[in-house]
Amino acid sequence: MGAHTSRVVVCGFEGYENLEESQNPSRLVATRLADEGIDVSGADTSADTRVDTSTRELLSDTRIEVTSVLLPLSFAHAWPTLEATLRETRPQMVLATGLKTRARTIALERCARNIIDAPRPDADDVQPQNTSIIEGGPAAYWTRIPLRAVSRQFARQDIPATLSSDVGTFVCNALFYEMLHWASGEQDAYAGFLSVPPIERPLGYTKGMELQTMVDAARSVVTTTLAYRKALT
Repeated sequence: MGAHTSRVVVCGFEGYENLEESQNPSRLVATRLADEGIDVSGADTSADTRVDTSTRELLSDTRIEVTSVLLPLSFAHAWPTLEATLRETRPQMVLATGLKTRARTIALERCARNIIDAPRPDADDVQPQNTSIIEGGPAAYWTRIPLRAVSRQFARQDIPATLSSDVGTFVCNALFYEMLHWASGEQDAYAGFLSVPPIERPLGYTKGMELQTMVDAARSVVTTTLAYRKALT
């Protein structure tokens, strides 16, 4: 039997105000993961030897195809940009990342709420407040990503992380809500969101996390979720 292909879309925000492109983890995690690829077979150096044995076995015949897409930090344009990629690729999973400036660990987001209450203008200089993302939609959507299993895998890899039930009320939350709404209408699709800290810089200039650690975290979310999905079939 030939290898099965699982398609994954990983997205990040292309820019944040007053942040250099080289210091934007949301952008770099998405692009680097797509460049490095995901292989749990151990056949090449991109495979992490600390991957759970059951995950490796479940995905032994799976080729993971990663597409990255960069999104504007815009209420009006972030989701349409991502949605176009989802329509084109028809993935089994989509994972987004967003910068949480004051964080020091990765936050595994559980849910998104049906509210926009922007604390500042977005990239289009728009600042909507106290309004719904989808009129008449559920108050919240919850991810089907197996976050407890992901947390255990993070512990194996010494990746510091927490579970979070508050992704805010800015563009990150609006995007995640739309992603979960999309996933709810698909037969077998998963959507997740990682809030990531700043990229750590030398001499304590910026406290945060090494970029490669964040890339490894995103990779583990993907492999753990795809293994979970396959175990259910």
